[in-house]
Amino acid sequence: MRTLVTGGVRSGKSRVAEDLLAGRPGVTYVATGPRADDPDWQARVAAHRARRPRDWSTLETADLADALRRLRGPALVDCAGTWLTAVLDGLGAWDTPRAGWEPGLHERTADVVAAWAACPHDLVVVTNEVGWGVVPAHHSGRVFADELGRLNQQLAGAADRVLLVVAGRVLTLPGG
Repeated sequence: MRTLVTGGVRSGKSRVAEDLLAGRPGVTYVATGPRADDPDWQARVAAHRARRPRDWSTLETADLADALRRLRGPALVDCAGTWLTAVLDGLGAWDTPRAGWEPGLHERTADVVAAWAACPHDLVVVTNEVGWGVVPAHHSGRVFADELGRLNQQLAGAADRVLLVVAGRVLTLPGG
């Protein structure tokens, strides 16, 4: 079963995603976040690691499509938003974008969605819901919100279920 778990920052979405696979043997935790020297980021990573069962393996990668194709059992991906950030970084799509980054991004997102749709194992992907706020004032914010919104729609379209987490509460969204 492919489950997409979405919600805002600190909504509880990662904990909900972890609970979906709790007690399952052989879970791979696919961490897509940056390997930054930011102390706040490191504290967040440490909190996530402390919550996970000790028998889960961790795979840190920005090549999400390849990671999904290589899975040999259930997995949790946290998160699509940090993966997208890494891809946009690599494409130079932020405040001073290089011309023509969109085709590269769309190729990578299509590859991830295809790998997600073809995955034969139970798979939970966490993502951020960024579409409920104001339109960002800066180009980089608009690029991120627009592209994550597109990616989330594609992932949801290939999901067996979509869960929205708000204030730690879970809502199952009906299919489209």
